[in-house]
Amino acid sequence: MSDTDSIDSFLSTDGDDTRPNEGVGLSSPEHAAARRKMLDVVNALHLTGVQVDIDLPIIAALGQQSAGKSSLIEAISGITLPRAGGTCTRSPTECRLSYSKDPWKCLVFLRILTDVDGRPLGQPNNITFGDPILDKAEVEERVRRAQRAILSPSVPPEEFLAGNEDMLPPREVSFSTNVVCLQISGPDVEDLSFCDLPGLIASVGSAGSADDIALVRNLATTCIARPSCLVLLTVACETDFQNQGAHQLAKTYDPEGKRTIGVLTKPDRIPPGEEDNWLRYIRGQSEPLTHGWFSVKQPDSRALNAGITWEEARESEQKFFASTMPWNQLDLEHKNRLGTHKLVERLSDLLADKIAQRLPGIQEELQELLGTTDAQLEKLPKPPSSDALSEVLHLISTFCKGLSQLLEGTPEEDGLLQSIRPVCDTFRQAVRSTEPDFRAYERQFAVRHPDAHKYIYPSFLSSEEEAPFTPQDNGRAIFIDDVMNRAQQAITRELPHHYPFILTQQYISDFIAQWKRPYETLFREVQRVLIKHIKNFVSDHFSQYPNLMHRVHAIVGDFISSSSDSTLNQLQSFLALEKRPRTLSKAYYSDYRDKFLSHYKSCRPTAEQPRENFANKLQSYMQPQSDMNKYINRVLNGLTDIGLPGMTPNDIAKLLPSDPYDAAIDIMAGVRAYFQVAYKRFCDNIANAIDDELVLGLDRGQALEKALRTGLGIGGPDVHARCKEYIQEPRQIADRREELMKRRERLETARKQLAEVWL
Repeated sequence: MSDTDSIDSFLSTDGDDTRPNEGVGLSSPEHAAARRKMLDVVNALHLTGVQVDIDLPIIAALGQQSAGKSSLIEAISGITLPRAGGTCTRSPTECRLSYSKDPWKCLVFLRILTDVDGRPLGQPNNITFGDPILDKAEVEERVRRAQRAILSPSVPPEEFLAGNEDMLPPREVSFSTNVVCLQISGPDVEDLSFCDLPGLIASVGSAGSADDIALVRNLATTCIARPSCLVLLTVACETDFQNQGAHQLAKTYDPEGKRTIGVLTKPDRIPPGEEDNWLRYIRGQSEPLTHGWFSVKQPDSRALNAGITWEEARESEQKFFASTMPWNQLDLEHKNRLGTHKLVERLSDLLADKIAQRLPGIQEELQELLGTTDAQLEKLPKPPSSDALSEVLHLISTFCKGLSQLLEGTPEEDGLLQSIRPVCDTFRQAVRSTEPDFRAYERQFAVRHPDAHKYIYPSFLSSEEEAPFTPQDNGRAIFIDDVMNRAQQAITRELPHHYPFILTQQYISDFIAQWKRPYETLFREVQRVLIKHIKNFVSDHFSQYPNLMHRVHAIVGDFISSSSDSTLNQLQSFLALEKRPRTLSKAYYSDYRDKFLSHYKSCRPTAEQPRENFANKLQSYMQPQSDMNKYINRVLNGLTDIGLPGMTPNDIAKLLPSDPYDAAIDIMAGVRAYFQVAYKRFCDNIANAIDDELVLGLDRGQALEKALRTGLGIGGPDVHARCKEYIQEPRQIADRREELMKRRERLETARKQLAEVWL
């Protein structure tokens, strides 16, 4: 028999849908056919493994080790399960029972849900384990070998079918979530499906592991925690009820007892005089359950050793409850809860009801889960290309194109250029603050008149500067007598009233020497901003492939470092050029010089009013109704009348009487005018050089792209192996994609199976 033919038999019913009414708990052939069809649907869904994703109706047998659970399963299924010292059931065993008028038959399958490493498969691997069994006596050995195969996942299952059992490969794991499946059909078989879970254990022997206790418990809780799981709870009457952990576990996940069917086993071992304590469960007086408690009696070890048959065991059970007090004293209602036959009838009804309640929502859940799974898959990066070299080249190309746009500028508020702009403004203000703070009054004047000792902002600069500049304090003030004294000391062979140009050069050199720190700070800040944005861009672009991303980070970092060295050299050359005063903007410089000359002359205090100066008077000129405004306008009109049109209020200061400090004022005006020309030129040159060399230089002549190709070894002898390693995605992403793809495979298979079998 092929695997496909055997698995298909799980989804079909042998024989027709009619059966003798007296041998089963079904009310009519039509009812039996409907319930069998629903059971087929659920069986088909279980075969797809979709129970990992959705809640499928199932009966799970739960009990403590040695609570009589295996004997109960044997009584329900009519077969004999392996018995040995210690825990016998080491993996879940699913029994699919179905009525058939054909002779009794059992098919054994292994449903492999996980790989050798314990990771879930996309779709279960249903493996036929041997030929169909026609003799019940052969089932025990076949199941024992099947369990050995389940517990040795690295060994091919067929190796466990033949040969001496003592020579079989050793067990690799103590317990497993993979399932031994039994498909049993025959004329005396009830339509029922259930799962026998490994018995809960409280301790392990010397050959076991302490982890097995938690493993078995987790295996049980994973199953019984599902809302559609009916818990077949077995409790042995020979042990104190409260000490049986299976009951506490069932109550944890079904606290109201709506899904639990209680079964009292070994009633013949109740100590004399304690029978009423156990009858209280049957009557619903202790630990009441929605579906109540049942009691069954299975053959003891002597009867089993004597070879008692299944039919004889059922007859013995019936005689026990009919003749043994106080069981035979129960009323009819509670007598219907005694015996395996009554239990099976009730389980069949409950499972059919649960399936009928659950089926309408399964199709909708499958569609919803498929949509959710597809959405999660779409959020993951696309899988790596099979052509690693082409993928890497494509990533490099798109990265360089995107980088070009980033460097040219994007409209985002936090874009690269938007982040650099405040740094440039700070640099410009730092250079602007180095202006020579000339004061047009003597040092002693500042001492005698501290209130008048203040910086006066040149009003003509307000049209070209966003905010007036004011020194933080007077500590850098250069007084007019200091300039005059320094000029006189500098005289060598000059004619009277002439002063060496070296003095002007010295003042210029003084403020230019202060420009080194601002431009270095600007460079570091722009470099920091650039590296931050480039790093983020690299991380975003290559995030799918960490190996490639880290390598690109290193290459780009080295490239920026190389560009930084050449940029710094260029900035140093700009500063060196500024150390020798020179300008071709003669008109620009001359205009500033004239304005500063007027400004400083107007700031000179008069002898009559030491605290007043002409500049302060000019400030009142801005008030239209002031007397000063009238006087100034009268003078300007008069100058126009005598042929001197176009004069301004500041020009009036040139008409003031000759000042002994005129030579110092000339020097101050020249130096201050040159500062105004030079600092703007320097700020522009430095900012443009950094932008051109450091920022835009990354995209010039495809230099970075070439560096990436070279650094990544593109063109080398082992380029394909390198690229394959580069685009190896993170293990967690690959595992997540594999998990979602497997889930989607299960869900899609279940959806199709549901449509084929049910609709």
